Amino acid sequence: MDFRKDPRVAIDPPDIAPHQSGAAGIPFVQVLEGDADGPTAMISAVVHGNELCGAIILDELLRCRFRPAKGRLFLAFMNVEAYEGFSCRTPEGSRFADEDFNRVWTEDRLDGPGDSIELRRARAIRPLLHEVDYLLDLHSTSSYSAPMSLTGLSERSLDLAQALGAPAAIVQDAGHVEGRRMRDYTPFAGAGPGPTSLLVECGQHWQRATVDCARDITRRFLRHLGMLKGAVPPAPRQMVLQVTDVVTVVTHNFTFAADFQGLESIDRAGTRIAMDGDRPILTPYDNCVLIMPTHGAAPGQTAVRLAREIPRS
Repeated sequence: MDFRKDPRVAIDPPDIAPHQSGAAGIPFVQVLEGDADGPTAMISAVVHGNELCGAIILDELLRCRFRPAKGRLFLAFMNVEAYEGFSCRTPEGSRFADEDFNRVWTEDRLDGPGDSIELRRARAIRPLLHEVDYLLDLHSTSSYSAPMSLTGLSERSLDLAQALGAPAAIVQDAGHVEGRRMRDYTPFAGAGPGPTSLLVECGQHWQRATVDCARDITRRFLRHLGMLKGAVPPAPRQMVLQVTDVVTVVTHNFTFAADFQGLESIDRAGTRIAMDGDRPILTPYDNCVLIMPTHGAAPGQTAVRLAREIPRS
């Protein structure tokens, strides 16, 4: 235990070195085989190196020698280089090594001449994603927002989020201007049937409740696929939030009007929620919901997404 840790850090990163020997020669990717035929699934963790909850869950599954009741399950520690640089004293310093692993998932980037620690890892992982029927990507947030599923624009991803029954908030968004997420990589995109991905933000990076959420979502996912015995437990009503606007920082002087953490609903259209230099950022409609506000975002980065609740049958 590092007693000099940042006081925000209530959990410790597990030692994943015992899991290095990986499936198909890919380090830190384990494959668990069921006794019966079934889907191929992947649970991915530490896409960002300082998001610990997924690493804790995968470590638990591997240490207890979990085996799916059917199908095949990949457990993948993604950005290991960044994760291994995590320090409880400076927890914000290891999101990535060279660049954001979750912004490189286009064919142009993956097949292009670029080189970085994250690109090399993505290229190694890429073939496995073409084998996967279902991807659960476990994340956490810098803010103290309630957990939420991020489905992208795929209807099958939305269906999966609703089938799991939790978290209560489901967000449909088109992604980032900075680059494409793994969740939106080509096999998981597009209309109609096909492989399905779901990204779940389980809570603030370093809180025990975030690990509890990740554990619950993982169990729901495995039960939904028939890999873990038992029915998916009931959950409170879910709300579906559709992102309509993305606020991208322009100046080096972007400030929010309050200490927004996420999922706040702003009653009145035209309410000022931030200033970007001299330009006010106003809500475009009544009951506007703030999604994942990022305090301290740099020019070109996303500061916040704006969403409205949409009805679902």
